[in-house]
Amino acid sequence: MVQLLRKDSENHLQENHKNGVLFFTVPAYDKLPFLVHGFSSRIGGVSERELGEMNLSFTRGDDPERVKENFHRMAAAIGFPYERMVFSYQTHTTNVCEVTEKDCGKGYLCERDYKDVDGLVTDVPGVVLTTFYADCVPLFFVDPVHKAIGLSHSGWRGTVNNITGATVRKMKERYGTKPSDLLAAIGPSICQDCYEVGEDVIRQVRDGFPEALWPILYTERRKLQPDASRALDVSAGDEKKYQLNLWECCRQNMLRAGLSAENITITDLCTCCNPDIFFSHRASHGKRGNLAAFLALKE
Repeated sequence: MVQLLRKDSENHLQENHKNGVLFFTVPAYDKLPFLVHGFSSRIGGVSERELGEMNLSFTRGDDPERVKENFHRMAAAIGFPYERMVFSYQTHTTNVCEVTEKDCGKGYLCERDYKDVDGLVTDVPGVVLTTFYADCVPLFFVDPVHKAIGLSHSGWRGTVNNITGATVRKMKERYGTKPSDLLAAIGPSICQDCYEVGEDVIRQVRDGFPEALWPILYTERRKLQPDASRALDVSAGDEKKYQLNLWECCRQNMLRAGLSAENITITDLCTCCNPDIFFSHRASHGKRGNLAAFLALKE
C-alpha cells in the first residue's frame, strides 16, 4: 500500500490497485453500474526520471511509445478501450465542447480538430472523456437521470471565470440536465495549504465571488524575509500573499449552479502534498509529467 497524506480523517476518494497501476475513484460513482471513471497517479507506468512512472502527456518531452504504453496500462486498469478516449485541449478557458462517437480517438489516435477546450460533455456510451492535470482541479459531473456526463479542467482562471457553471449550462442545454440531479466530484489537486498566490489572483477571485464568501475562499499571509521567520511589515509596501482554497471555490461554483451540497464529493488528496504519488507543478517546479481524469458511460 502506498503512503498517502490525506487532508481529512475520512477517505473521500477510493484507492485502487490493478496490475501494478494505482488510480483513484469516487465512492458515489463506484455504485453506478453505468459508469466508468478514474483519476491516475504516477504509479505503474514506464516513463522515467521526473516523468516517471505514469506520465500521460505527449507534450512533456517523453518518448511517445512510453506514453502510449502508459495509456494502455491505465485504460486496462480502469476498464475502458484506449482508442475511445477524447482529449481536451486545455488553455485555461471556460469553453465546454460536446463530443460524440465521431470524436473518439481525438488527441490520441488522431489530431484534434478543435482547441481551447477545457471541458467535455457527452451522453454517448463508450466515449471516454479525458482531461489532464498537475495541480489544477478535475471536475466530474454525472447526470444519472439523463445518463449524461461532463469532465472539466479548472485552474485558478477557470475557477474564477466559472467553468463549473459553463459545464452545467452545457449539460442543461444538450441533455435536459437538472442541476439538482447532478452527482459531482472535485478530484485530486492542490490544497489551500500549498497554494500561495499573489494580489493579482486574489483581485480576480474577488471579482468572481460575492464578498460574503471571501473569508472561506482565501486567507492572507505575510511574505517572510528569506533569512528570518518574522513577517515583513506589509503596511510598508511589501507584497501580500494569500492561500487560495480552489476546492472551496469550485464547491461554491457548484452550489451557485444549483447542485445539492450532499451530491458533491470533495477530494481529500492534495497533489502537492503527495509528490511521490501525483505529479505536481508546484512541488516539482515544473519538472513533471501529467495526470489524467477519465469519465465514460458504459457501452
